[in-house]
Amino acid sequence: MDLQTPTLKSAGHTRQMTGIGLFCGLLGPVLWVAAIVLAGELRPGFDHVSQYISELGERGSSTSVLMRLGGFVGSGVLIVVYAAAFFATVACTTERPRLALLVAVLVALDGIGRIGAGIFPCEPGCAAPEVLSQRLHSLSATIAFLSLAAAALLGTLLFRGDTSLRSLSAYSFVSGFAGLVFLMLMSASEATPGYAGLHERLASGVLTLWLFVTAWRLRTLARAKTADERPC
Repeated sequence: MDLQTPTLKSAGHTRQMTGIGLFCGLLGPVLWVAAIVLAGELRPGFDHVSQYISELGERGSSTSVLMRLGGFVGSGVLIVVYAAAFFATVACTTERPRLALLVAVLVALDGIGRIGAGIFPCEPGCAAPEVLSQRLHSLSATIAFLSLAAAALLGTLLFRGDTSLRSLSAYSFVSGFAGLVFLMLMSASEATPGYAGLHERLASGVLTLWLFVTAWRLRTLARAKTADERPC
């Protein structure tokens, strides 16, 4: 009896699940951007420069279900799945598995924050901080933004020590730093509305693109390992 057969099947199943998870890391950002663009097109007069992304899913709006379920919850679930695949892939190559786990947890928190922002819609105009749902929405969105920015910044250290992923190090720093800068500009513009929506989209854009790029690179790495039949 071949005792290695079950092990080989298990390893193949693990690689398949990891591959699906990495694909979720590509699909999540695409779904997020598509939901924003489509919902914006379905809202005549909506201004992406001055209005928040959350206003596309505000309570009672015509695009509420699309943005909340397709944009926030849908992309959030995919990103949580990607976080697990991120750790499974990076842990195979890095000498800093604890840091890899921390970055993966932060990525998962981004996904959880997006889900929370979809479950708890903001009020019309996102201008009712006294309403519980609005407060929970704002808290969820803050968790999502800050955790993803932190993941990118820590990715600078994680990827720098890994020869196969070192090319992502500088990119991660730029993405995390730029994301925080745009978030600060968004907060500053809340007092003088006009460009809050633009700054929010720039912050979301650079950080969500970081997710896509890292997922693409990790998927390429995982495929190369599979071709070489190298186990984790």
